[in-house]
Amino acid sequence: MNITKENIDALNAVVKVDIVADDYQAKVTGLLEDYRKKADVPGFRKGHVPMGMIKKQYGKSIMIDEVNKLLQESLNKFIAEEKLEMLGNPLPRMTEDFNWDADVFSFEFELGLAPVFDVDLKSKDKVTQYNIIATDELLDEEVKNIQIRYGKVTAIDEATEQSNVTGTFVNEENGINKKSTFLVNDLKGKKNEKKVIGAKVGDVIELETKKLFEDDHKLQHILGVEHDVIHDLDVTVTLTIEEITKTEPAELDQELFDKLFADGSVTSVTELREKIKEDAEKQFQQQGDQQLLNAVTEHLVENTKFDLPSEFLKKWLRTAGEKPLTEEEATAEYDKSEKGLRYQLIEGKVMKDNDIKIDYAELVDYAKGFIRTQMAQFGNMNPEEKELDDIAGRILQNQEEAQKLQSQLISNKLLTFYKENMNFKSKELSYEDFIKEVYK
Repeated sequence: MNITKENIDALNAVVKVDIVADDYQAKVTGLLEDYRKKADVPGFRKGHVPMGMIKKQYGKSIMIDEVNKLLQESLNKFIAEEKLEMLGNPLPRMTEDFNWDADVFSFEFELGLAPVFDVDLKSKDKVTQYNIIATDELLDEEVKNIQIRYGKVTAIDEATEQSNVTGTFVNEENGINKKSTFLVNDLKGKKNEKKVIGAKVGDVIELETKKLFEDDHKLQHILGVEHDVIHDLDVTVTLTIEEITKTEPAELDQELFDKLFADGSVTSVTELREKIKEDAEKQFQQQGDQQLLNAVTEHLVENTKFDLPSEFLKKWLRTAGEKPLTEEEATAEYDKSEKGLRYQLIEGKVMKDNDIKIDYAELVDYAKGFIRTQMAQFGNMNPEEKELDDIAGRILQNQEEAQKLQSQLISNKLLTFYKENMNFKSKELSYEDFIKEVYK
């Protein structure tokens, strides 16, 4: 057997594999002997069928099967030994006049090679790291929300400025069908308030979504639509009123504090506000970190220049899936996935160059932390270690779930690395301003 590689250019190569009879004949002969021993042919005792008859019936198909197995094994071994970093899989070159009766079988495979490049982590003043703070206004609003949430609720006959209205918002054309509750006073503009004030259960009211609430984020929550469409949403929705209530706010006393924090850690309004601020800024930090990782990703993709074997990849995409693609479909698929592929290569380069890796024990610990957080939300604050181990083991047996957790863990490690090794422009702002600036 002879295997050679010819570099077409820095990103494309062709591997040629020549296979002769000596490479496979012994294996084929052995298999034919096994067939002969087991063959049950009328007129012959079992195991005594003439070899010529066995060869004539099975010889070529066994030979072709063995050559294909040998070809795949030798190609994989060659790629591993040569340490070839490829994109996609080897593509066989089809030969119209291929002859299975020849003395030498020659096969050729096209390879798409991964580019060689460096990643520059210098990003001063190009990527912004946001420090999102909980403002006094936000804390005031959250304290008020807590008082309402734990207050005494009474049903009333018709809506007033201070009443809560529960109803279903519908706009079939835009896929809106959401049951929500809102405070009438939160509606923006006297025109909208006037439509709702005085309404009763069962009434159907038409409202314009444009500037229905002061905050687009609230409107998104109320209507249940995607964030990227809410800013420009300007349609009419119908509101069918199902319930009208008024709430007498709860007193800010120790009884309320103990309902919120059973450990007795809060004994005053000041301490309550500090707790709210701490919890809110932890959540803000998570959103800020995700935005930072997204910004770093965009920055690295934009500023790390390298070529890809695009024509090879388009050709590979045509046959890579369950359903073959046309040339146009493969080109569209490549254009759609190119940016993601570039970041995968950059991510892999950063991890390799900086020895960033995860092992199974780390993945198990991460899974247990995720499970512990989920259980805490349902009131189980101190699960036993064995219970966590058992649940983590079951989750990680699911390949899709394991891959999801692994991706999250890698993202966390990369974010930590970027924070330690890149310089960012720092900016402090409120959550409302963060939403406006990042998702505008």
